Amino acid sequence: MNLSKIKTVFLAVMVTSMAASMVLLPEKSFEASVRGLNMWWEIVFPSLFPFFVLSELLIGFGVVKFMGVLLEPLMRPLFRVPGVGGFAWAMGMASGFPAGTKITARLRQEGHLTRDEAERLVSFTNCSSPLFIFGAVSIGFFHNPKLGFLLALTHYIGNFSVGIIMRNFGKKRPKSEMPTYKRPLLTEALSALHQTRLKNKKPIGKLVGDAVISSIHTLLMIGGFIILFSVVNKLLFHMHVTAFLAKLVEGILMIFHLPASLSIPSIAGIFEITLGSQMTSQIQDATLMQQAIMASFILGFSGFSVQAQAASILAQTDIRFRPFFIARILHGFLAGFFTFIFWKPFEQRFLSGQSMSTPVFFQKHDIWWENVLNWLKQFGPLFTIFMLLICIAVYVQKIESKN
Repeated sequence: MNLSKIKTVFLAVMVTSMAASMVLLPEKSFEASVRGLNMWWEIVFPSLFPFFVLSELLIGFGVVKFMGVLLEPLMRPLFRVPGVGGFAWAMGMASGFPAGTKITARLRQEGHLTRDEAERLVSFTNCSSPLFIFGAVSIGFFHNPKLGFLLALTHYIGNFSVGIIMRNFGKKRPKSEMPTYKRPLLTEALSALHQTRLKNKKPIGKLVGDAVISSIHTLLMIGGFIILFSVVNKLLFHMHVTAFLAKLVEGILMIFHLPASLSIPSIAGIFEITLGSQMTSQIQDATLMQQAIMASFILGFSGFSVQAQAASILAQTDIRFRPFFIARILHGFLAGFFTFIFWKPFEQRFLSGQSMSTPVFFQKHDIWWENVLNWLKQFGPLFTIFMLLICIAVYVQKIESKN
């Protein structure tokens, strides 16, 4: 039996086992589905939808090309990607995964990137949003808003480091990669903006409508993956598969001087980032530093749930998933390493009680991250339903116009 047949049998057995588990544990499956659905329509959809629509419009109007010319002197020497990669990087950090992946795939489809450049770019544009790090992890799980600044710092430094490392990925190019411009950089950028807008023949209404439909399609796919992996994670736990895998991980944790009790949260985080972060914060016999290191690794690795979302988006292009997956492993270990390096200065400055000049934004009565998170939970579902109704109305209108 060759490797391909073994893979087919393995996948068939896994899917059949999961289906049987759902039949045997219907209540647990339902609870996990509801949990995933709540996460999607309360947080994910309302927080990502505006960024997705905005990115589509910025690409269509030529603003991304404008930014690309201006950022060329920065992005090309650092990461060996065109200047338009700066837009994907910024939007990925602001809105969280998988926004960077979607924008990179869109830029590849528009011809702004070669395949090697897209694979380098997607490796470091997939990161967690500040809202998730501060609102969900540091405040919601650890109840420690100060910790969010350390997690965010190490997460984004780790992300930057991955970009530097992955710059050498792909075919070597001549040293004269940097384009030369005869006119001043700003003049060239404005010219690129105008030319891109002229090439796009769509009316503004059509452009906005397509952006909304495309964004909703992507978010529906993301919602499906969130619910699916929420159920898978729950079933693996009750089938004692998580505990079995945790035994294998304990040896690795010992190498890094981490307690064995973090093994189950690490396995949960490998599959689904939110549950893994939550379980990490609940481990009693681990120090806060050890919990922070594990949380940083989970945030960097992103979990198979997020990676599956990215894989589905990348499948629409010729961008390979393997470089992305390697980058996620690098990001996880680098984020954990930087958390260890920065822990002592962070602890002395913010956790020892010796500092008398704690910034106002650290104080509990002024935690606007928590207010944003609560606002999303309260009004997010209404926004999600409203946008889905608009999508349905647009589809009905299209069908009627064709008839």
